[in-house]
Amino acid sequence: MRSESYWLDTAAPFVGAQRAAVEGQVDVVIVGGGFTGLSAARALAMKGASVAVLEAGRVIGEASGRNGGQCNTGVAQDYAALTASLGADQARAYYKAYESAVQSVVTVVEQEHIACDLKRNGKLKLAAKAMHYDGMARTCELIRREVDADVELLSAEQARAEVDSAEFHGGLLQRNGVQMHVGRFGVGLAEAAVRYGAQVYQDAAVTGWKANPAGFKVNTARGSIQARQILLATGACQHGGPGWYRRRIVPVGSFVIATEVLPQALIDQLFAHQRSYVTSRLIGNYFRITPDNRLLFGGRARFAMSNSTSDAKSGKVLRSAMVQMFPALANVKVDYCWGGLVDMTSDRLPRAGEHDGVFYSMGYSGHGVQMSVHMGLVMADVLDGNPAANPWRELDWPAVPGHFGTPWFLPLVGAYYRYQDSRH
Repeated sequence: MRSESYWLDTAAPFVGAQRAAVEGQVDVVIVGGGFTGLSAARALAMKGASVAVLEAGRVIGEASGRNGGQCNTGVAQDYAALTASLGADQARAYYKAYESAVQSVVTVVEQEHIACDLKRNGKLKLAAKAMHYDGMARTCELIRREVDADVELLSAEQARAEVDSAEFHGGLLQRNGVQMHVGRFGVGLAEAAVRYGAQVYQDAAVTGWKANPAGFKVNTARGSIQARQILLATGACQHGGPGWYRRRIVPVGSFVIATEVLPQALIDQLFAHQRSYVTSRLIGNYFRITPDNRLLFGGRARFAMSNSTSDAKSGKVLRSAMVQMFPALANVKVDYCWGGLVDMTSDRLPRAGEHDGVFYSMGYSGHGVQMSVHMGLVMADVLDGNPAANPWRELDWPAVPGHFGTPWFLPLVGAYYRYQDSRH
């Protein structure tokens, strides 16, 4: 079994990285070579700006290349709860932002002709308990009335026809969602940024920056560069970085397994429409079929950081959950097991803006495939002088109480969520 991400292992290598030292002067330095940073680099370069992307490891080597490969509309929270807390207008605007984000991904793929197995299969959220289905019914009615008529509530029988498992009591189908091979997409995005003139540096960890009359001097492990503007696009990165951001982002481990290639007949039996699937528990699961017919099955199996030991333990938890959900997979071999970090905010809404003269976009809270690409485009407009393009500009971002960069409280959060799952 491989401990590498399936997406990274099955994508072509990125060959457009700069080999020389980091030096010179650019309009914009982007810290982080994931989807946000690469999308912004492409968009800024298309506007004529000189851009340098500084990535500590390999491009898309962290969250962008370690996720579940789902790209869906819909906010991270229950829409009815979001409406109750923020009001109908704000909830609608945030839902529409995710709808726009899905289209942003599709547009980039089409414009750059990126071969990444893009399919528009939609998302099915599955009710793990009867009371969850009742909540879905209320949410579905509200979404249909307020923001998106193309959602459908499925009965337990209809859900069983979609996903051949006895575990579920129905589901909420949102058709505006796509799947893609995120590794191939990320490499294609990096190549597009380079084609438009952006410089992309790998193994160039940023060690700090200092403001000066011309902007900022940015120091890296491979040299220093002068920039007029900085965009911070590091997500849950735990290597250095200003404490102001680390106190506001909670890095939560998310873990994934991918099976051996499955027979087409078995896939047709278990997943008739090959959608993207999520379950309704607080500690739930997400799954989908990969382009080469594996089942990718993930979730927050353990509330712990990702490392080799934690990933392996989580893989066993995930395999057990997969077999309980789909007994027909009991004898299927697992070929891949990996983990990564989700950049969670306390309210699970993204944050983007400017702090101490540095622009930033992060905190996608497990819904980053679409929003990261979209916010890269948005932040290119913001840096170009249009702050109104940012849908999250009015959100406050207080520090998480008691959080100073190391998430000591994750086991407590996990215990609380398990308790809530047992009750509701």
